[in-house]
Amino acid sequence: MSDVLERLNRECRGTLVETLGIVFTGEGDGWLEARMPVDGRTSRPGALLHGGAVMALAETVGSGLSFVRAPAGHEVYGVEINGNHVRRARGSHVTGRAEFLHRGSRVQVVDVRVTDEEGTLVSTCRVTNMIFAREG
Repeated sequence: MSDVLERLNRECRGTLVETLGIVFTGEGDGWLEARMPVDGRTSRPGALLHGGAVMALAETVGSGLSFVRAPAGHEVYGVEINGNHVRRARGSHVTGRAEFLHRGSRVQVVDVRVTDEEGTLVSTCRVTNMIFAREG
């Protein structure tokens, strides 16, 4: 596992990310992936994946991409997220893959595709992040 993935997973201990079982699993130039189980923590009644859990995955991986690519001394704040749930998830996990649509110095727009275990698109989401210099 890369240093970036280890750092992200370490920093998410004790947060909603850990509670939902989200784990960062892959990264490269301009992309980041995380995996989330489909289980009691992330399901709605009827044992279907909860749309809110999908949005939490998208926010996590989308903001994570901006965070790891932000210049030293800067903070990342998610300011908008939207998503379309297009199909039922099959299998025991889903994967969110974030890629930059726009990588500005202050505003970044990230596309997140959530797929199930079979590689089928479950949701498509867009996350907008603001990048600010740390104060103090």
